[in-house]
Amino acid sequence: MDDHDDSPETSPTLEERMEQAEREARRASRQSREQTPTETERSLTPHEREAVSDNGRLSALTVYAIILREGEEELHRPKTSLWWSGVAAGIGISASVLGLGIFRAGLGPDFPYLWLVGSLGYTVGFVLVILCRMQLFTENTITVVLPLLANPDRGRLYSTLRLWGLVFAANMVGTFLTAAITIHGGILSDDIMLAVLDVSRHVAALSPSTSLLHGIPAGFFIAALVWMLPSSKGSEVIVIVLFTWLIAAGGFTHVVAGSNEIFCLVMNGELGIVTAFTHHIFPVLVGNIIGGTGLFAMLAYGQISQEM
Repeated sequence: MDDHDDSPETSPTLEERMEQAEREARRASRQSREQTPTETERSLTPHEREAVSDNGRLSALTVYAIILREGEEELHRPKTSLWWSGVAAGIGISASVLGLGIFRAGLGPDFPYLWLVGSLGYTVGFVLVILCRMQLFTENTITVVLPLLANPDRGRLYSTLRLWGLVFAANMVGTFLTAAITIHGGILSDDIMLAVLDVSRHVAALSPSTSLLHGIPAGFFIAALVWMLPSSKGSEVIVIVLFTWLIAAGGFTHVVAGSNEIFCLVMNGELGIVTAFTHHIFPVLVGNIIGGTGLFAMLAYGQISQEM
């Protein structure tokens, strides 16, 4: 048998080719700086110059490779793992609605800039879900889409749609269960309960078209957040808090967190379950997909497609 058999099993994957290209680019960059060092670099030892190079910002291609790897891993996870991780994410993201209610109840309706300060409570659930590595649908509008853009084929499209459907359904189950506990569990004080319902009514007051439009920036910001995390270098919490606060303060709509607000109204008898999906949840879902996949993921892929 030929020792150099170029079979599909031994050929490098797209991710491996990108990582190799990135290593070669960094090596060439270091060699270039060593050959023509700047005045500042002349005062550094070779070891210090190496440290400067290694601690530079991640390139867009490197970030893409990291997220691509995560997307490939998610596409190959067992269905049971995806399901329970998605349910956990739905339960965890509901902490954002609870945080909003606690802030609003604690600060009182007459507090100056109530909406801006109270929106900090919205960030709690996202910090919990993202750092715990739970399956949140809006993160998957970029992570599992990048592998599809890199190698578009029918099988990968099916895997992406399967993961989307499974994770979205699991997220909805999680937020529905949490809404039931919130309304009927007797675990919240009257002030916090009233604040949660007030926040939920504010979301339900949006028309379907407005919900869709407000979902586009939210989807874009979540996808951007996922893109930034590999470069955060210990500042992940700050990045998550900043951009999820922006979603809440700007009045934008997130399909998973927003579904908990809508389900709270369903459980309180103020909204029908069919109306909840057709007028609120599905429009926001479309908006988040447009913002996360249609805008950010496509733009992110476009900026590195030629480098690949």
